[in-house]
Amino acid sequence: MTADAGRAGKPTLAVVGATGAVGTVMLQILSQRADIWGEIRLIASPRSAGRKLALRGEEVEVVALTEGAFDGVDVVMFDVPDEVAERWAPIAAAKGAVVVDNSGAFRMDPDVPLVVPEVNPHAARLRPRGIISNPNCTTLSMIVALGALHAEFGLRELVASSYQAVSGAGRRGVDTLRQQLSLVAGTELGTTPGDVRRAVGDNTGPFPEPVALNVVPWAGTAREDGWSSEEMKVREESRKILGLPDLRVAVTCVRVPVVTTHSMTVHACFEREVTVDQAREILATAPGVVLFDDPAAGEFPTPVDVVGTDPTWVGRVRRALDDPTALELFVCGDNLRKGSALNTAQIAELVAGELRGASRGASAR
Repeated sequence: MTADAGRAGKPTLAVVGATGAVGTVMLQILSQRADIWGEIRLIASPRSAGRKLALRGEEVEVVALTEGAFDGVDVVMFDVPDEVAERWAPIAAAKGAVVVDNSGAFRMDPDVPLVVPEVNPHAARLRPRGIISNPNCTTLSMIVALGALHAEFGLRELVASSYQAVSGAGRRGVDTLRQQLSLVAGTELGTTPGDVRRAVGDNTGPFPEPVALNVVPWAGTAREDGWSSEEMKVREESRKILGLPDLRVAVTCVRVPVVTTHSMTVHACFEREVTVDQAREILATAPGVVLFDDPAAGEFPTPVDVVGTDPTWVGRVRRALDDPTALELFVCGDNLRKGSALNTAQIAELVAGELRGASRGASAR
């Protein structure tokens, strides 16, 4: 049986932004996961039209982003900047497709569900605008583990700090770090005030300060009272995903010299007393979570080990010293996989299952 014959009758998927950094990871994920799709249409800007990209063992030609590109498509995934999604996602939805948007354009829209399949899959069915939103990569670094603990203990307060990889700022962020590392490698820099800054010069890229040999306590754009947009995203998105609109949340976002994989320290307070044994049991069996936690043996998650993997990795599980209802965690998650492309693909798979179910129901009638 040919591939085309095997895919007959399956829903049609479109990927907008297929040539970008997240789009590249998305094509890898679609090639690795169960083949539930019929045609997969790759869409990008007109300048990328005609390129051929590897997908499911085949070469697929990229088509230009136009209204006609959505004809006959059941599900569209957008991996594009906010302004592109704002313009084109409603057009795709108006053409009858279900949109899964990976930008920040619709996350806090009350008529657009914000979905993490391991935490709130039911929300994907309620989409008045025909659009489902994918959370920010920083939120996704912790929310799968946090959602599992919330389901058991009831979350009431969250304090977190992020240690964000430079790939969260796109390819320019990665290029900037590598260029800075080349400037400081093999030197004695980092021993006197300003020496790294002088070596790096104006080559700070998307970051306000040098990131090589440094940590930068800022990610995102300025919001009121000294908060950053990244910090507010984690606060607002966590509340929406968990269905806790009044959850007390405080976040500090920090950029670190890591290429890919965000890490976070999490202080989570619950409605009732918790124990480490209970927490470990929940985390060890939670879908999408790997518990890797034996500090005495030097076992805990780090970005260099987690990069390229799909789960949320959790270690350093402790009960707070001064609060029997609070837990301390360290989590890591690949910000380009689960933090972006993978969660988008999982949401699309939820929709595909819904469409197949509706089709079977119609056939039975």
